[in-house]
Amino acid sequence: MFTGIVASMGVLMQRSSVDGGCRLHISCGELDIGNCLPGDSIAVSGVCLTMLEPSQSGFYADVSRESLELTTLGGLQQGDHINLELALALQDRLGGHMVSGHVDGKGRLLSRRPDGSAQRFEFEVPENLAKYVARKGSICVNGVSLTVNKVDGVRFSVCLIPHTLDVTTLGLLQAGDEVNLEVDLIARYLERLLHPES
Repeated sequence: MFTGIVASMGVLMQRSSVDGGCRLHISCGELDIGNCLPGDSIAVSGVCLTMLEPSQSGFYADVSRESLELTTLGGLQQGDHINLELALALQDRLGGHMVSGHVDGKGRLLSRRPDGSAQRFEFEVPENLAKYVARKGSICVNGVSLTVNKVDGVRFSVCLIPHTLDVTTLGLLQAGDEVNLEVDLIARYLERLLHPES
C-alpha cells in the first residue's frame, strides 16, 4: 500500500529482457533504500514492483509481460526518469490517499497550461475508467496522488503546484504522453457492493 506522495525521482539505468518480461535496474536518486530487503515493495511511476538486490544507490525489479502491456513501463528507455515511493509503514503519515500500486489503465495528457503560479493539466482517461473519476475526488497519475478539479466525460483536469512539478516526473510531461492511472480504491469497492453482478 502507498500514499501517492512521491519520495524521489529515479532514473532507469538498464533494461534487459527476461522470459517475456524484463528486468529494470533503477537508480534511486535521493531515496534511501538502505534498510530495504529483497522482496520489499516499491511504487515505480505508480506500479507496485518487488525489489531485487536493493542497495543504497539502486535496485533491480522484474516486470511481467502483462505489466509491460498495461502500463507505461513497457515504453521506458534507459535514462528515463521515474517516480519512486516506498511502501507505506503503519507509523507513516497518510499524506495523499490510499494507493495500491495496481494500475487500472493508461491515460494521455491532452494539454497543460499556466494557471497562476500552478499549471493545469487535462488528461483523457479510458472510457471504462471514466465513471470512477469525480470532481474533488482522488486519482493517482504516474504514482502521484492528485485531486481532480474538473470532469468532462472521459476528460479530467488537475492543477499542479510548482513543488509537484519540480519533485515528480509530471513536470516533464508533454501533450500526447501516456500516463499510468489508478482510480480511487473506495470508488471501485463501492461499485462492486452496489453492482455485485458486474
